[in-house]
Parts: sequence; C-alpha cells; structure tokens
Amino acid sequence: MTTLNKRQRRARKTRAVIAGQSTERLTVHRTNLHIYAQVIDAAGEKVLASASTAEAEVRKKVKNGGNVEAATVIGKRIAEKAKKAGVTQVAFDRSGNKYHGRIQALAEAARENGLSF
Repeated sequence: MTTLNKRQRRARKTRAVIAGQSTERLTVHRTNLHIYAQVIDAAGEKVLASASTAEAEVRKKVKNGGNVEAATVIGKRIAEKAKKAGVTQVAFDRSGNKYHGRIQALAEAARENGLSF
C-alpha cells in the first residue's frame, strides 16, 4: 500500500463513523503550501463556513501558508465563521492525516475559539 492509499483508507473509516453521528463536521485538507478548513452540514450537502491560507486576507497576516502558525490562524478563523453560522458542536474530520503538527494546531485553535469536538 502506498502512503496515499493508507491515508485514504483512514479517512474513509473516520467519515463512516462521523456519518453515523448526524452532526456538522470540520474537514481539514492539507497541502505543502496551504491548509484549508470547512464546516459541512450534517447531511454533507452544504458548506456552512470555510477558511484557508489561500484567502487574500489571510495571506497578508501569515508569511507562509504551510506552517503551524498559519494553521493556528485558520483554526481561529474557522471557529469564528462557524459561530457566526450558528454552529458550535462539530465532528473533527482530519482526512486521514495524523493528529500532529498543523492538524493539531488548527484543532486546538478552533477549540480555544469556541468550537467543541
């Protein structure tokens, strides 16, 4: 199995568990250059809030979109946007990535700013 296949397999298992919970989910996508976060409704049909380091407003704040500092900014930003949309409880979908580094920084920043998962 390749590394990609392993990550996709872990992601499938996590999403199957989250689908049974019928709650909004905070999805994270990570690339070398950027990190993206979305809050998706319980049915999985609509994006309620989104934030990424590719946004012009965020690019002014952070020098590099692929580090822990940028992930912390995105975690704070997604929590604020989710609260504005009326969402406080989410399930964390890390897309098969390890809970480490940028993924962990984003999750902790979102928790500190009002999201619970």
